[in-house]
Amino acid sequence: MSLLDVSGVSKSFSTGRDFLGRPKRSLPAVHDVSLTLDKGECLAVVGESGAGKSTLGRMVLRLIKPDAGRVTFDGIDVLGVGSAQMRRLRQRMQMIFQDPHSSLNPRMSVAEAVAEPLLVHSDLGRVDRQKRAAELLDRVGIGHRYLARYPAELSGGQLQRVAIARALTLKPSLIVCDEPVAALDVSVRAQVLNLLRDLQEEFGLAYLFVSHDLALVEVIADRVLVMAEGRTVEQGTVQQIFQAPTEEYTQRLLAAIPVPVPRDASGQRMIDVARS
Repeated sequence: MSLLDVSGVSKSFSTGRDFLGRPKRSLPAVHDVSLTLDKGECLAVVGESGAGKSTLGRMVLRLIKPDAGRVTFDGIDVLGVGSAQMRRLRQRMQMIFQDPHSSLNPRMSVAEAVAEPLLVHSDLGRVDRQKRAAELLDRVGIGHRYLARYPAELSGGQLQRVAIARALTLKPSLIVCDEPVAALDVSVRAQVLNLLRDLQEEFGLAYLFVSHDLALVEVIADRVLVMAEGRTVEQGTVQQIFQAPTEEYTQRLLAAIPVPVPRDASGQRMIDVARS
């Protein structure tokens, strides 16, 4: 059984209301999208801006409730459970947002931000919460000297490492990564991507990796789901999508990669762009 099973989810948003408060027009964001994700696997969801990728990721975590469809996590109907059970589920389903500046509380120190989920979801005392936070921050490369600092005192790359540590605090099985390196410089982007891969292997994490950057997707993903205008264009393994795409839209996306990854005669990558 898959860890995550998404079946036929759809979502539309109102673009405005009339003077009576009725929606003027409904804009479809995601239409009839299905996917599966196994434990320890990375599925990348790719497409241009406005394709519905982020909306799909948020529906998986029930941050946005679909208009139709089904989301099952480890055999549990995510859309059908009550608030108490959903709160327990959130311990196993976390998210890393694109902009760490807006996802972290500017009034909380680094250690407090990482330990906060334990305050909500566990009965650990303050000392144990701080110890767990320090261990995770050390694991993601944030030294002890940063524990008492605030987000405004850290760089973008450091903040994203803090956000990753926070997502790991409750030992999740699934992390939705919503453009987690898009706001970072190229060199820092590679470091964070390598960190995500190392953590995936160490903790057996499953990633739903939302991105528009296909060069990064090829490095981190096992399978790829291509979206356009809220719909699935095609799905397949990384090898299938990058070496033999069947849809014209996917071919155009691949052709738009600024710096193609060098390959040998068999079509295999000659270098790992994330470790270059």
